[in-house]
Amino acid sequence: MPAFFHNPVATCFGSGSLDQICTLSENHNVALVTFPEARGLGLIDRVQALLGERLVYIVEDVQPNPDVAHLRSTYERFWVEAEHCQTVIALGGGSAIDTAKALIVGTESGQFDELLGLLALGKPFTPARSKALIAAPTTAGTGSEVTPWATIWDSAAQKKYSLHLECTWPKAAIVDPELMLTVPAGVTVSTGLDALSHALEAIWNVNANPLSDTFAVSAIEDILDCLPQLQRDLGNRDLRARMALAALKAGMAFSNTKTALAHSISYEMTLRHGVPHGIACSFSLPLVLGLAWGRDSARDCTLQRIFGPDLDQASTRLRAFLHNLGVMTDFADYGVDADEAQAMIAHALRGARGKNFIGASAA
Repeated sequence: MPAFFHNPVATCFGSGSLDQICTLSENHNVALVTFPEARGLGLIDRVQALLGERLVYIVEDVQPNPDVAHLRSTYERFWVEAEHCQTVIALGGGSAIDTAKALIVGTESGQFDELLGLLALGKPFTPARSKALIAAPTTAGTGSEVTPWATIWDSAAQKKYSLHLECTWPKAAIVDPELMLTVPAGVTVSTGLDALSHALEAIWNVNANPLSDTFAVSAIEDILDCLPQLQRDLGNRDLRARMALAALKAGMAFSNTKTALAHSISYEMTLRHGVPHGIACSFSLPLVLGLAWGRDSARDCTLQRIFGPDLDQASTRLRAFLHNLGVMTDFADYGVDADEAQAMIAHALRGARGKNFIGASAA
């Protein structure tokens, strides 16, 4: 079968690459979307020094898991006050990049609820207007800088929306490991595990192919080796660079396959039990590995390149890896009893991402 791989994001990787925002933003007026701690870390001043008068608007109150309750006012203010900006720079983790992706999709009315209504239909649409996006992650994990997807949450209604349009592919990604040096241990681990999940999910995926596998296998091998070392040595620049590259490779892999069952499970774990995303999508990886093994001979071969030929040893290795990072791997550890867990898995298999799992059709 021919393999087709597509990723339109111009990607700049390496220490000091944030300096490239001047060139990549093409002399446009720029709006910056970032997280509350960015100013204290000196990041806003650094972007201001690079862009000068071209930085004309700043959103610096991005919240984790962007929720409609907060996004609504931010979105409507943005399209009034930053309408003249041609480019948006997202500087932060997945939440900052997801927020920026929502902001760049302009509705005819400028009202956020119009966008929600379009998303609720679950069908592709052409926005009335849009802006170019440059994504500069400050964590090694999200992969959102090289994918078109954004997740928007409605915690009050216990819903999530998936945003995916042609315009939500970033125009460019800036992956600068220097931006990640101040990330604390807990966030380093959870975002690193998000990247591990992206890569594994790209393998046990009905959309996998040899090109996505190349990125995924390399990312997994790096993360399994590097993340425990980085947890113990957060200031190590070489380890930060390795994790940044591994997360980028994982993003490239799932940019073509989408995610699968572990992520589908994670949405309910986050909505119902408040489990942070990186943990919610990784705690079940040993379980999902067992469900994937034996479903497809080509997928088995790819998994065995990483874990060897024995399923029990593979599951034990993956579980021990997570436990050593302080991540528990049973539903009960998160307050989910056996009946709810089974119902959650069954529901996840029916979801859009669950259907990407190679074992979904047999479930």
